[in-house]
Amino acid sequence: MSLTRFDPAKEPVMQLGLLNLPWWGYALATLGLTHVTIASVTIFLHRHQAHRALDLHPIASHVLRFWLWLTTGMVTKEWVAIHRKHHAKCETPEDPHSPQVYGLRRVLFEGAELYRREARNPATLQKYGRGTPDDWIERKLYAKHVGLGIGIMLAIDLVLFGPIGLSIWAVQMLWIPFFAAGVINGVGHYWGYRNFAPNDTSKNIVPWGILIGGEELHNNHHAYVTSAKLSNKWWEFDLGWTYIRLLATLRLATVRKVAPKIHFDPAKTRCDAETLQAVTTHRYHVLAKFAKSLQQTALEEIHNLGACAVPVLNESRTREALRHWLQREEDALPAHERVVLLQAMHSSQSLRSIYAMRQELTALWSLSAASKEQQVKRLEEWCRRAEESGIGALQEFSRKLRCYA
Repeated sequence: MSLTRFDPAKEPVMQLGLLNLPWWGYALATLGLTHVTIASVTIFLHRHQAHRALDLHPIASHVLRFWLWLTTGMVTKEWVAIHRKHHAKCETPEDPHSPQVYGLRRVLFEGAELYRREARNPATLQKYGRGTPDDWIERKLYAKHVGLGIGIMLAIDLVLFGPIGLSIWAVQMLWIPFFAAGVINGVGHYWGYRNFAPNDTSKNIVPWGILIGGEELHNNHHAYVTSAKLSNKWWEFDLGWTYIRLLATLRLATVRKVAPKIHFDPAKTRCDAETLQAVTTHRYHVLAKFAKSLQQTALEEIHNLGACAVPVLNESRTREALRHWLQREEDALPAHERVVLLQAMHSSQSLRSIYAMRQELTALWSLSAASKEQQVKRLEEWCRRAEESGIGALQEFSRKLRCYA
């Protein structure tokens, strides 16, 4: 009687789900499923519904809305209203999820709870949730039976993958609360780089918007809110925009608006109506260039003040406050930074000049009551005074400002 050696590798494996995959297969499946959800959020909820940057064919729109019901349980009207309020009240006490108000840790790890709390505010839904789907299936199914969609997704995962489907489903349920509600709303207003200087702390987390479908380019979005394309520099990549172009090729989407390109005419020596329009359209780009151009001059002035032992002036704190101020309006700064800046400007004519010129520059595109001719005249006058300021960086910035076309 011979004994047969047991080889577990040759034993049949019990298949508990329709799909029997290696460990990396389950990992790829999880990443794929969560990526479809990310794409649905950025294309349907964000760019289509919240900002109307593109129109979607009814088939594409409903497929994305159905998928979000299965994988997130989010109600379109609630998400759109909360996001629009974020833009309207950005980084004020009324902002539903500002890390400047609640702290980065809370927004990052409790962003979903902040979302749910604001979703219970009927005033927010009424004021900011207009224009979202209000058909029978939205009222009677998607908004009314949120848990049903999530439960159906759990059943699908269990049928496809067996017991490990529970883990895949759990990752799906956590993906949007962490990355959309946490990373974008938290880290996107806390860490990264800035191409533009809107009056907030929005930043591009990385230049390659892949993992979160392009939403990593958050500063670009705050500069051009209604643009369907979030990348702006040639070296930035917005995967969501790639999907939108594919949908457009298939006639399932129509792009309504993208950020306009910036043009320069080096031959221009005076401001005209084109200069005014370009400066107004690209005002956040102009302010970012102002900050970049004047930062070194301002920092050197702070260092000189410190060398002169100006009373009560802390150089490191002043340098930090100055960087923030060059990027944002003074009233958006924390109170302690405003105090530091007032002290610095009281001690320096150059800093007072830089501050005054920035304030006047931002006022140029707020003169809605003035005629176009008056606005052009004021822009030309601003450039003339900048060039007579005696501040080299300000003079150079003014000459470049005239070249916007």
